[in-house]
Amino acid sequence: MGARRDAQDCRRAREFETFVAGAAGRLLHAAALLTTEPPGRACPAAERLLTVALSRTYAAWDGLRGADPYDHARQELATHFARTAWRHRRPRGGPLSRLTPRERLVLVLRLYEGIAEEQTAAGLGLPVERVRTLCTRAVSTVRSR
Repeated sequence: MGARRDAQDCRRAREFETFVAGAAGRLLHAAALLTTEPPGRACPAAERLLTVALSRTYAAWDGLRGADPYDHARQELATHFARTAWRHRRPRGGPLSRLTPRERLVLVLRLYEGIAEEQTAAGLGLPVERVRTLCTRAVSTVRSR
C-alpha cells in the first residue's frame, strides 16, 4: 500500500513539474504585469504571487483531473492578486503602472490572457458592464501614455 502511494506521489510530482515547465513563464509575465514590475529585471513581488498560485494549484492537483490546470493557476493568481492589491498600489515602473490594481487585473485577464468579459466578470465577482468599463478606461489610460 505504501509503495502504491509513493508511486502516485511521484507521478503527481512529475505531472506538476511538466505543467510548471510549460506554464510558469507566461504566468510569471502576467504576474509581473499585475505588480507593475519592469520586465527584464528581478520581480520579487511577481515571483511571490506566482509561488502562491502554483502552490495552491499543486494542492488541488488531484481534483483537477480533466480540467485545465492553467485555468486554475491563472484563477489562483488573479484571486491572490485581488486579495493583496493594496500591496501593489505603488507603481514600480512597468508598462501598466498608471493603472489601478483592479484596472490592471481586468486588462491582464481580458487582453493578455484573452478571457471573455463574462468569464472575467464571474471570476472577479463583478458585473459584466463594470468589467467592460474598467477595461475601456485602462486601455484609454495606457494609450494616452
